[in-house]
Amino acid sequence: MRKLLYALAATALLFTSWAQAQPELRSDHPERYTVVKGDTLWDISARFLNNPWYWPEIWHVNPQVANPHLIYPGDRLALVYIDGKPRITKVSTSDVVKLSPQIRSEAIDTPIPAIPLDAISSFLTDTRIVSPDEINGAPYVLEGEDGRIITGAGDRVYARGQKPADRVGVFRRSKEFVDPETGEFLGLEARSIAKGNITAENGDVLTMTLTRSSEEVRIGDRLLVNEDRRLTTNFVPSSPDEEIEGRMISVDGGVNQIGQYNVVAINRGEREGLMPGHVLAVMKSGNLVRDPVTGETIELPSERAGLLMVFQSYEKMSYGLILQATRPLAVGDRVKNP
Repeated sequence: MRKLLYALAATALLFTSWAQAQPELRSDHPERYTVVKGDTLWDISARFLNNPWYWPEIWHVNPQVANPHLIYPGDRLALVYIDGKPRITKVSTSDVVKLSPQIRSEAIDTPIPAIPLDAISSFLTDTRIVSPDEINGAPYVLEGEDGRIITGAGDRVYARGQKPADRVGVFRRSKEFVDPETGEFLGLEARSIAKGNITAENGDVLTMTLTRSSEEVRIGDRLLVNEDRRLTTNFVPSSPDEEIEGRMISVDGGVNQIGQYNVVAINRGEREGLMPGHVLAVMKSGNLVRDPVTGETIELPSERAGLLMVFQSYEKMSYGLILQATRPLAVGDRVKNP
């Protein structure tokens, strides 16, 4: 009966696939920990747990502490046992502080994120996956002001096509993703170059005033609607509800070896049930060896070598952040349920 109740509780927390598993504390876990600037929920949970994605299952909300669902630098965390089960909770001090009116000049602290957002911010706010028709049908840059392509705020560029919106972004066609196993086209990466406003129309010629740019705008770059996506910090680590078998098909930056905090693309997406927050194990492909007896070439078994968390999912593919890597990973390595 107790196992059944536990499973139901886990289902309510959206951790169905792990309902019968118990979080394992590290042998060297601390009893107390003070949150510092730069911490993430993943970092903190890794201090306490062998499997950091179990953080939501052992987090205990203390209703006597202000903002119990958020963790800030300076907060003190304690490992306690409730009904014999380990729980991590915020603890407050009994000190009484007398408040008086004053001017506060320092910056207000923000809650710590689940994962390092600086590694993925451009993918959450700018870079997007589009179809070839979408980007081929978008207005394209003709030239810059006075025949130049300049990228500073306040500079103007001219484009040709149907006005998509008042606020637009300049995007450049980037990688085309194809499933390495089936050959299916998965999507086209449109990389953000600049943002601005359409300030004039003369037939199908558009005048765009740039408000910011990350690099030089080029002739032929495309104008897409500025979605103004907001950066989210509320990733909840969990295992996918469905069985996932896929591969890493690309890495941001074109590096040869993939390590912690690299952004990777995988050939599975929303249609397979992948959503932001889902954690996947990365399986390092086994070496190819020659059988000394038969002369055959044998592939050794794959071994678990890392973890990634999906932070952006599309219909046919997703982006993930490598959170752990016990050895160098590579494009082509498999991903699966942890």
